Amino acid sequence: MRLVVHLLGNCCGARSCCWVAGSEPVILLETVFAVRSGGATGVVVKGLEDKNPISFRMEDKGEVKCIKFSLGNKILAVQRTLKSVDFLNFIPDSPQLEYTQECKTKNANILGFCWTSSTEIVFITDQGIEFYQVLPEKRSLKLLKNQSINVNWYMYCPESSVILLSTTVLGNVLQPFYFKSGTMSKLSKFEIELPAAPKSSKLSLSERDIAMATIYGQLYVLYLRHHSRTSNSTGAEVVLYHLPREGSCKKTHILKLNRTGKFALNVVDNLVVVHHQDTETSVIFDIKLKGEFDGSTTIHQFVLPPRSIQPYQIPVAGPASVTSQSPVPCKLYSSSWIVFQPDIIISASEGYLWSLQVKLEPVVNLLLDKGRLMDFLLQRKECKMVILSVCSQMLSEPERGSLSVIATVFDKLNHEYKKYLEAEQSYTMVVEAGLSRSNPLPKRPVRTQAVIDQSDMYTHVLSVFTEKKEAPHKFTIAVLMEYIRSLNQFQIAVQHYLYELVIKTLVQHNLFYMLHQFLQYHVLSDSKPLACLLLSLESIYPPAHQLSLDMLKRLSTANDEIVEVLLSKHQVLAALRFIRGIGGHDSISARKFLDAAKQAEDDMLFYTIFRFFEQRNQRLRGNPSFTPGEHCEEHVTFFKQVFGEQALMKPTTF
Repeated sequence: MRLVVHLLGNCCGARSCCWVAGSEPVILLETVFAVRSGGATGVVVKGLEDKNPISFRMEDKGEVKCIKFSLGNKILAVQRTLKSVDFLNFIPDSPQLEYTQECKTKNANILGFCWTSSTEIVFITDQGIEFYQVLPEKRSLKLLKNQSINVNWYMYCPESSVILLSTTVLGNVLQPFYFKSGTMSKLSKFEIELPAAPKSSKLSLSERDIAMATIYGQLYVLYLRHHSRTSNSTGAEVVLYHLPREGSCKKTHILKLNRTGKFALNVVDNLVVVHHQDTETSVIFDIKLKGEFDGSTTIHQFVLPPRSIQPYQIPVAGPASVTSQSPVPCKLYSSSWIVFQPDIIISASEGYLWSLQVKLEPVVNLLLDKGRLMDFLLQRKECKMVILSVCSQMLSEPERGSLSVIATVFDKLNHEYKKYLEAEQSYTMVVEAGLSRSNPLPKRPVRTQAVIDQSDMYTHVLSVFTEKKEAPHKFTIAVLMEYIRSLNQFQIAVQHYLYELVIKTLVQHNLFYMLHQFLQYHVLSDSKPLACLLLSLESIYPPAHQLSLDMLKRLSTANDEIVEVLLSKHQVLAALRFIRGIGGHDSISARKFLDAAKQAEDDMLFYTIFRFFEQRNQRLRGNPSFTPGEHCEEHVTFFKQVFGEQALMKPTTF
């Protein structure tokens, strides 16, 4: 079952699936196990996206403490006692016979287990961890590595394959382990700073106040500190410890909640979402946004004001006569809520599982600082259309922004655009240079929705903006030039259609003097399409013809176009002089020039051009006559008719 629930005043949504009422629910990687009678009357495994849930039965051997499938759902692990874990293969043509693995450490109790791959599993006991390889065909396990350490509780982050162990009497010394391809690596341990020195030697750090999540590609340990360590602050805060693969773990961010009470954490789209039960509101934090830096730690306030989750109506299940009843409101911020990382919320009392999702559209009206808004949006996965909408809004009434604000937004967009172009260029150079033959092929840069290119801006923002004609023309032109200025600042080649948009806007408002200046001072870069556009303006602005010709000459790669332009204007001699000036007169088509000369209806012009090519033929072939391949027969006939056959040039003999 799927639904949308909105958080933060329409800023987040959720998906849901329910488990069977009256069963024993267990959550794992966005799947729920519903176990009836120890499995004897059925086990149903259902995930958020699973259209076909897994159903099976197993022998009732006692209360199920923990049950998890391996990655790929090939092997089922079930913990029923504190000493062992049972396994069951779900491989085609393999007998479904259980096999058992007891923990190796004497007198140890298994706190839980974690699958780190399709055939590798870790037992966490109160005396350490044991890393096993499961051999399903032999129905046995092989111990790969173990580590003795006193453990209070543990936490696992599947996304990064890191297990975090709480050690020492107070529990605030955390020991992480990293697992990959059959290896177990011990990372640097670190200490969580407690709010105050504990008065007694007992466990002071609960796993309820710790979370692990990947934020912007980095693993963080999040600690919900209910009382600040500073005397001038009474509210709770979330402290983020950056846990690198190598090196020591360091405290890097503090999220100020400015309130006390019961909290829960989720991480959605690289945002830390903190739910507050007492006020039934949630706030979001973005650690990429600028905060207050004290030399070692960045202190953040929440991005938006606290907002409540939008109410959700639970449809009534049952016979048709019953389902006609009104949906039942879902109790939000319930004490029965259970939160799992990164984005799972379970309502145990109502049997629903939600996946929190961010909705960006409402943020636009809640975050009024356009620069900060753009910083926020550019980090989100589904941001493109929202960003383009913001750009359109800031160019239109009643939310029209100042040019300085518009320039700031353009610069932020083009900064991301340039980063992508550089990454793509570097990738192409590596591939073309063949450096990948000896080294692994580098990953091609991923084009995220934060890459807003010129085509996006032209199609969705600038062309629409100029067509509406709502703003004063000076403002319209200033906006277009500001975007071009920003592209140039980041050394991004401006596409010709943006220049065309500027020229068309200038022409619409008869601002030919400004057009002339833009071209004269090369504000608009030279291009063949632009030169052709200028040619089309000759009828309403005669100097455009010469401006176009000058532009084509500057391009130096547009010689053919220049000749065509001159010939179309019957400037045949000028075309011939130009082609001689660049040394191309020996290879040009005689027929093309004779056609143009004849169309000009100027006999002397035709005579001059005809004689030029006769002389060329004499010089190149020793004979002034045209070859059949030049297809000039009709022009020779016309020449004879006008000037007489005796006017034809005679071959020169030496």
